[in-house]
Amino acid sequence: MRDFEGKNAIVTGANRGIGLAVVKELAGRGCNIWAGTRQNSSNGVEQLSEISKEYNVRIESVYIEMQNEESIKGAFRKIYESKIPIDILVNVAGVVNADFFQMTSMAKIRNMFDVNLFGPMYLTQLVLKSMQRNRRGSIINVGSIAGMDANPANCAYGSSKAALMHFTRVLASEVGRSGIRVNAVAPGPTNTDMIRIVEDVVGEKEMLSRCALSRCAEPLEIAKVIAFLSSDDASFVNGQIIRIDGGSK
Repeated sequence: MRDFEGKNAIVTGANRGIGLAVVKELAGRGCNIWAGTRQNSSNGVEQLSEISKEYNVRIESVYIEMQNEESIKGAFRKIYESKIPIDILVNVAGVVNADFFQMTSMAKIRNMFDVNLFGPMYLTQLVLKSMQRNRRGSIINVGSIAGMDANPANCAYGSSKAALMHFTRVLASEVGRSGIRVNAVAPGPTNTDMIRIVEDVVGEKEMLSRCALSRCAEPLEIAKVIAFLSSDDASFVNGQIIRIDGGSK
């Protein structure tokens, strides 16, 4: 199915986990992609090149440090200068923390908000200028059920994701009249490198005890919902937070 043929997306955190799964899913459906990766992710760049060849789409790596405004601005400038319209933005890049609040320094909390909230907000602000000129676009933010549920050791991370999801709802109310939809997904525990940090603190059994399916999601399962929200099939879905948690209790 090539229902994204001719569309162009920006995906951050594209070198691993959910971000890489989103790249594979969109590319497999014909989408061209600017893949945001960190400067030192050489293995990720090789994977992206292989995906590009496999699906015969254009995938260009752009280096983005989400806690650095100049890095975000420089990456967007490269995209903007291509004069290719941006149809989709998927803000995946993020960092996780599973320390109890009293054990978390304010420097670590600020960094978490820089990466998980302020970086995506700034990139979205830049991309919106292009989308508003074209009067179309779909923006998907990757939140977390940690930003909706009150669980120990989730204060800093959960707060940053809660803010990102609130930003999603408010922005959707502002830009809908310009033909731009803004939604978010809120995954539960997902089988990525980041989940190992949480497992080390709370334990796998405890982490999965609230999930009716008793397992972690696979990144592709999250990516497929993001692809749906990006597609014309979701043309009247706006301002929504979609939980993907396997039936969390």
